[in-house]
Amino acid sequence: MSSTRQLPEIYISFFMFTTDMKPDDPDYRKVVVRHIKELQGYGYAGFEFPIKPTFDRNYARDVKSYQGLRKYLDDQGLGGVKISTNVMATRTFDPSSSYAVQQQDALEYLKSRVDITAALGGEIMMGPIVFPYNVYPTSDFGDPIWSDQLQDLNVMRYKQAQPVLNQLGHYATGKKVKLAIEPVGHWETSGPNKLAQLLGFLDGVESRQVGAVIDGAQEVLDGDGPEVFAGQVAQLASQNRLHYIQVSPPDRGAVHTSWFPWDGFLTPVLKVYNGPVAVEIFNAIPAFLNTMHITRRKFWIPGKDAPNSYPSAYDIAQKALEKTQVELKRILGL
Repeated sequence: MSSTRQLPEIYISFFMFTTDMKPDDPDYRKVVVRHIKELQGYGYAGFEFPIKPTFDRNYARDVKSYQGLRKYLDDQGLGGVKISTNVMATRTFDPSSSYAVQQQDALEYLKSRVDITAALGGEIMMGPIVFPYNVYPTSDFGDPIWSDQLQDLNVMRYKQAQPVLNQLGHYATGKKVKLAIEPVGHWETSGPNKLAQLLGFLDGVESRQVGAVIDGAQEVLDGDGPEVFAGQVAQLASQNRLHYIQVSPPDRGAVHTSWFPWDGFLTPVLKVYNGPVAVEIFNAIPAFLNTMHITRRKFWIPGKDAPNSYPSAYDIAQKALEKTQVELKRILGL
């Protein structure tokens, strides 16, 4: 690697603390500021905010709420803080639906999430936004659909979602927001699970504003191996579609003690990518216990939980940053 390269900016996901930023809650705004200032002190340059789905279609209110949160951050001396957003499609707002009305609803919903990202000053909206997250199709009789039958069905669903994501991409261009679609493992959603599937989907989407986020945990568990991965990364980069990178342990826990393939993952990425690298850790907060089947102990959250002998969320975040910095510097030759 060239010694002229600089260390990428490192973000951290607020999944360490919450799945809901509660933008209108004055007390939680103070909590957000406290977390950001603490994590900034370690060296984090940005933060990935989960944007909780809403269903009443009052999108102007939603955008105003996050505008208020951004203003509060600015007023607290955090005007330089960079933010990306994590968004998901839902059963109600499903771009892959066979029904035109539902597709249009999904488009308007996702446009509002782009607006929220822009209101926060963000330039990247990432997440599983092709198929509804954690929703698996069934037959008309309620029987689960798996394997060959599922993959055959997904061919049609991808085709139905492509024009929706293309329109969303053109809209996001005007807002200067990149859309980074995340392939998510088969234990969390029905597709796309693999980077290869996402690349096939993107072949039918003209807008280059629509690209990919590559999550190390997802790639380890559902990817096609390091040799294929290097070619996929190069293909995305050649199309200007490599929009975001996440370092996340396979168990979604502590980065510094995880079996993460630093060289196999980062070496091909850093050859072609200059954007932020986000640390994503799923803490054992209530929202994740059942959905992620978390059995490990919670990283206790300062200011919320009683201290104990186990590592705090801040301890784990600091060690994650230090480990990621060491590996980035080593691979880049800095």
